[in-house]
Amino acid sequence: MEEHIEQSQGLSTPEQPVFKKKSIIREYAESIVIAVLLALVIRTYIVQAFKIPSGSMEDTLAIGDHLLVNKFIYGTKLPFSNKRIFTLRDPQRGDVVVFEYPEDPSKDFIKRVIGTPGDVVEEKDKKVYVNGKLYVNPHEVHKEKDIIPKEMNPRDTFGPVTVPPNSYFMMGDNRDRSYDSRFWGFVTRDKIKGLAFIKYWSWDREKFRPRFGSIGKLIN
Repeated sequence: MEEHIEQSQGLSTPEQPVFKKKSIIREYAESIVIAVLLALVIRTYIVQAFKIPSGSMEDTLAIGDHLLVNKFIYGTKLPFSNKRIFTLRDPQRGDVVVFEYPEDPSKDFIKRVIGTPGDVVEEKDKKVYVNGKLYVNPHEVHKEKDIIPKEMNPRDTFGPVTVPPNSYFMMGDNRDRSYDSRFWGFVTRDKIKGLAFIKYWSWDREKFRPRFGSIGKLIN
């Protein structure tokens, strides 16, 4: 009753809104959730980090190199679908790409694109030909002098093979020590995760020290 009288006579002051302070725990929890969501979005659609566990891409990539992969350049893959949107360009010959290993999708492989859809790829005594022309990549190395006959192993001589639509032929830069499309075939477009573009860290486990000269180096 007193409150009604004061208001009617213009003697009261407007009520001030009451702001409740969030608890510190809640603030931290919200910050963590937002950070996790942003990290998931970035990892899924923009950039993802990978570590090199084997020497199949030497000397371009060494064991212990940590690199970032551009996941949106080949298009953003929609969840629960193989459809891609906002594609900037398709994989090109010479790209170093990360993809799901065709024989075990739970594993990620990294190789260089040698053949694109429609290309005819062939190798003769360690020399690769694409569409009938010698294809020499400046990053390829051969660490074995012997030539393995085609009948025994496709490492040094194979093909010719025609790359199917929506597929790619991959080879490691360390040609004599790479398990790649020569052995297990083509990689379909939907299995490609992205383009490797920079080394952000590198650790030499044999010398137990960082490779400072590799950190920040672009991958080409």
